[in-house]
Amino acid sequence: MMIKRRLAFLLPLLLALPLAAHAQAYPAKPVHLIVPFAPGGPADVVARVLGQELAEILGQPFVVENKVGAAGNIGVDLIAKAMPDGYTLGIVPVGNIAVNPSLFPTLPYKASELQPVAMLATVENVLVVNAAVPAKSVKELLALAKQKPGSLSFASPGAGSQAHLAGELMALDADLQLIHVPYKGIGPALNDVVGGQVTMMFGSISAVLPHVKSGKLRALGVASLKRSATMPELPTIAEQGLRGFEAVSWYALMAPAATPRAVVDRLNAESARVLAKPEMKEKFAGLGLEPGSGKPQEIVATIQTETARWADVIKKKNIKPE
Repeated sequence: MMIKRRLAFLLPLLLALPLAAHAQAYPAKPVHLIVPFAPGGPADVVARVLGQELAEILGQPFVVENKVGAAGNIGVDLIAKAMPDGYTLGIVPVGNIAVNPSLFPTLPYKASELQPVAMLATVENVLVVNAAVPAKSVKELLALAKQKPGSLSFASPGAGSQAHLAGELMALDADLQLIHVPYKGIGPALNDVVGGQVTMMFGSISAVLPHVKSGKLRALGVASLKRSATMPELPTIAEQGLRGFEAVSWYALMAPAATPRAVVDRLNAESARVLAKPEMKEKFAGLGLEPGSGKPQEIVATIQTETARWADVIKKKNIKPE
């Protein structure tokens, strides 16, 4: 009986030894970091900055690989289908994990095939209008839209984009009739709002701020639950009558679902160390990004919340991918 008790006590410790050894030895070779978009964009920049820092800490190269196509779905599928050993990771935006499963009739991957590792960066979106629009606040804009149903328009870089979904969410929450005008990218969309061809749009702070400063656009509200450190004087949309309104873009480090927990936890801890560095915060701020935080289970909860929110918008507005 005594021997059985000792074995029962020692068994969990013995089972944990391989995981601990794996975590201590990891990484023993280069790590591949997949970016499902072209070089130069936010996901690519985050990957290269993070990869360089993790390589210095962990002593192995983090090789960034851009795998583009199908709105990022090709690259995300490569992450999901990779060997779950910690040597293939990837940058996954909110759209590919919490929007596309509801937007696309079929996807090559399932959200359950991906394991969140670390929240890397968030991008605050701002509602802006052309300077000639008389509204000076979100409340005034909503009143104007109700006075002239179907006459106000909002631009986006494409169907199913965060800017598109944010506009549709606002229309649903405030019971508005707005015209969606999709473009092939953020640049053309923003240009037509600046030019007055379109009334408004949701855009990242880094994209819209120069036009706000020049007076060509007017910022009405931040689409997050807290004010932006970049524009602290600008109230959130939630503060101005649309309680709980949130449309934040983010990028997370993810791995195949069966990646060992010890490896995931170590990558989470080391990523947190990197993101907490003052120079990283400064570098991210220059890109219009805010360093992320949180444990993997917190990211899972975020994905669940976002998936439910955007699935509801997509269904009610009958949104289809381009």
